[in-house]
Amino acid sequence: MALGPRLDLRQTQSLVMTPQLQQAIKLLALSNLEIETFVGEALESNPLLEMGEVRREAGEDAPAEPQEHDSAPDMDGDSALDIADHALDPEAAPGDMGDWSRGDIGSAGAELPDLENRSSAGPSLADHLTEQVGAVAHDTREALIALRIIGDLDEAGYLPTGLLVIAEELGVPLAEVERALATVQSLDPTGVGARSLSECLALQAREADRYDPCMARLIDNLDLVASGDIARLKRMCEVDDEDFADMLAELRGYDPKPGLAFGAGAEGAVVPDVLITPSDAGWDIRLNEASLPRLVVNREYYLELKTGARDKASQSWLNEQLGEADWLIRALDQRQKTILKTAAEIVKRQEGFFREGVTAMRPLTLREVAEQIEMHESTVSRVTSNKYLSCPRGTFELKYFFSSGVAAADGEGASSEAIKARIKALCDGEDPKKVLSDQKLADLLNAEGFDLARRTVAKYREAIGIGSSAQRRRQKKLAVI
Repeated sequence: MALGPRLDLRQTQSLVMTPQLQQAIKLLALSNLEIETFVGEALESNPLLEMGEVRREAGEDAPAEPQEHDSAPDMDGDSALDIADHALDPEAAPGDMGDWSRGDIGSAGAELPDLENRSSAGPSLADHLTEQVGAVAHDTREALIALRIIGDLDEAGYLPTGLLVIAEELGVPLAEVERALATVQSLDPTGVGARSLSECLALQAREADRYDPCMARLIDNLDLVASGDIARLKRMCEVDDEDFADMLAELRGYDPKPGLAFGAGAEGAVVPDVLITPSDAGWDIRLNEASLPRLVVNREYYLELKTGARDKASQSWLNEQLGEADWLIRALDQRQKTILKTAAEIVKRQEGFFREGVTAMRPLTLREVAEQIEMHESTVSRVTSNKYLSCPRGTFELKYFFSSGVAAADGEGASSEAIKARIKALCDGEDPKKVLSDQKLADLLNAEGFDLARRTVAKYREAIGIGSSAQRRRQKKLAVI
């Protein structure tokens, strides 16, 4: 065996993650606002880039039929972005996207709430309160403390910060903070600045001149109201059935979260990335032009700079700027096509939802979509993060359409969202005198073709905020008083 030095030639293959490739992967997961910020920074740093007119992607005007797989522009499944995802996360598990519940899921066939309507039109709660402080504060010092309190209020209008903490931070006596809090609590809407639900309701009762000793006892015992212990409450309040019914009706008329009537100052309307509209051929699936950053290279300016670049350093810098500009334009174009292709497959797989509502949703995983569009599931995960789809039923995050499911009589299974909607419909329609138990709900759902155990029904019921049969019985009893 020779021990001397020698020269060997070996050929190997490896994936090199260049900074540009890493940035292209990150672009997939960015939201509209983040993309806008990213493009703005690129325009500032690269003199060759400029905004062009917004245009439609090629083929966007063609209606997309969910039954066909040609509803999105053709795209090479082995793109650089997808190859990189294989290298970065080769063992990514398909998993379920969890219960992307919207809380108040409508009954069978009902349309879900439109998230697009959640905007910050109008003043924020802090702005609304700040405008009033100057007119009610006794002096500038009290006004400044009140403004500090307003700044600590949460979106519902409650004060989570202790008064002693505020006093220590401002270096003022606790009594002054208490007076400033009273000033805040005198502002519109009534109930803001409260530190608990009881205090919030008490402030509204005082404003309505209804805060007598009986109402005070009722508000101090909201736990008994929630549990439906009517007999005990009437004894504590020392009222008869008629007076108790009036007090309860008054209490129901108060707003437990007065701050929610105002928009959050920094929160804007959800801008959908994909627009879905019905057409004669199926569904028209297109990108939202308003969310498409349109960048172009200013070639005239490039030629002008090239003429003046006589040394190698200047020429190298100019070529680097041109390369970066071309790359960014291609990366953004690839991102939009990937979003459109993923959305088209989601529409194809969840056509029942778009036609009939949440009760027709099917279980869907990242892997199923990834296999159909010939991309890695980590790519699909990035594409569906912070991306929204607008359709006649409302505006939904793309991740909303991924959920676990249970076996169904049709052999295709049913989405957890569809199960939740059906449970809510059954509970909403139940006879107040014959409230359905979890086992009865399971029996009814099994009769409809859903293979569900009682424990599963209880899990879904709790996930959408529906109480147990005992809790619902008490609530329905209170509702008829």
